[in-house]
Amino acid sequence: MTIRITFLTVFCLMIGLNLASAQQIQMPQASPAAQISQKVGLTDVRIEYSRPSMRGRKIFGELVPYGDVWRTGANAATVISFSTEVKIEGNEVPAGDYALYAIPDKNEWTIILSSNTKLWGAVGYNSEDDVLRFKVKPGKTGQKYETMEINFVDISDTGTSVAIKWENTRAKFRIETEVDDIVMSQIKELVIDQQPTNPGLYYQAANYYFTNNKDMDQAYDWINRSVVDDPKYWTVHLKAKIELALGKKKEALESAKKSMEMARDAKNPDYVGLNERLIKSIK
Repeated sequence: MTIRITFLTVFCLMIGLNLASAQQIQMPQASPAAQISQKVGLTDVRIEYSRPSMRGRKIFGELVPYGDVWRTGANAATVISFSTEVKIEGNEVPAGDYALYAIPDKNEWTIILSSNTKLWGAVGYNSEDDVLRFKVKPGKTGQKYETMEINFVDISDTGTSVAIKWENTRAKFRIETEVDDIVMSQIKELVIDQQPTNPGLYYQAANYYFTNNKDMDQAYDWINRSVVDDPKYWTVHLKAKIELALGKKKEALESAKKSMEMARDAKNPDYVGLNERLIKSIK
């Protein structure tokens, strides 16, 4: 009987301890976690960080001392990830995950990408893990940022800038990705070499050539193949724009009018408006 009671008591105590350890009071975090992501060209860029707030404190030069390595946020180190190789401020960086550190100073910041993403903040940071270091000039913001913010700005077809903002200070750096070589390689493989029967591929190739001001005669040949096989209001609209670029105003006007009629039938006011503006520009 004594043995039975002893085992039962120990068992109950273990269960009680497990329940106690599992119970926690859920409260808002002082520096809540955040994730942002952006498709840049053909590359996925993601940033995970925690967002501290000012709470009446002076930030740069005091809470974040000048000249010290800063985790670029709060809690665990901020991590930036790239799905393909990128260029950051002109420097090549392989695809992967990196801890994003900064050394703020009054007139210049040093931005650091480290291969060690497992640290709590900058505790244990070692410069031997640096993959890249570069300098940027900080600027003043037009408003006060009570809570630290990282976001993507100045987005283009091939790049974006990462802006770090807190208090009245902003620092940003540029990310560029490879697009043209990859797209041109696909066009060669799928359109030039194969002579496809899919009109959508001809439209895509023509659109890329037109948008990037490449061989307009080739773009015209491709869009004509697409329109002959499967005319759509958006493909006919592209045909009109290419014709205008080639100086074929009469043909461009006819194509734009046809595209506008097709868009009306499809009840697409956006393309009706696009064609109206195109027609106006031709006249």
